Amino acid sequence: MKKNKIVAMIPARYEASRFPGKLMEDLEGMPVICRTYFATKQTQLFDEVYVVTDSDIIYNEIIKHKGKAIKSIREHECGSDRIAEAIHTIDADIVVNVQGDEPFTSKKILAQLLAVFEDDAMKAIDLASIMTPISSKEEIANPNNVKVIVDNQSRAMYFSRSVIPYQRADVGHTYFKHIGIYAFRKQALLDFEQLPMRSLEATEKLECLRFLEYGKTIKMVETQEKVIGIDTPEDLQKAREFLTSSAKN
Repeated sequence: MKKNKIVAMIPARYEASRFPGKLMEDLEGMPVICRTYFATKQTQLFDEVYVVTDSDIIYNEIIKHKGKAIKSIREHECGSDRIAEAIHTIDADIVVNVQGDEPFTSKKILAQLLAVFEDDAMKAIDLASIMTPISSKEEIANPNNVKVIVDNQSRAMYFSRSVIPYQRADVGHTYFKHIGIYAFRKQALLDFEQLPMRSLEATEKLECLRFLEYGKTIKMVETQEKVIGIDTPEDLQKAREFLTSSAKN
């Protein structure tokens, strides 16, 4: 059986809405985006790793560090669109979207995602993503935490910033937070690029809903691993402290 060619793509915008320029912030001697790039390469799970960006600043920084980068030609609404534009000329079977602001994404999580396709001989799954259980009322109610509900085979049924399901009765339901790391079949990405945004995606501002609205199958993988994302200056400080403490251990 032919081995899948697996490529990691790291979409990177300079002007992030909540923390502009965060990907170029220093993280113990190296910009955040470079930390993410080299951490992804060091997993040794990928045939190639690329940063895909609309920013000359980010592009030049990756090239300066001897990394691989692709410059976006068009403006894009989301990371999946940005990757879809870039993947046309890349030889790949499976494409993994690694978030540029998550420099500590673990090899274990990425390997779990890729295992989905190894077990899918019929190619019934279009893409896979990650979810983690949450329990506090504050976490569940926070609209920045995207919730996902799944069927009995862990296929996504819906994603929302609202609390889903609504708790009419307390039956001990486990709520799951969506972690925005994706693995796609290349064709699913190419299809995504051609499909116009519909009202659910536009309302919630969640790109994963476009896949569901057009009948794509998203397999969700549960993890207990902690993902450290950098959305605010406070998150950046926590990341610096994490690196410092890791270096001491």
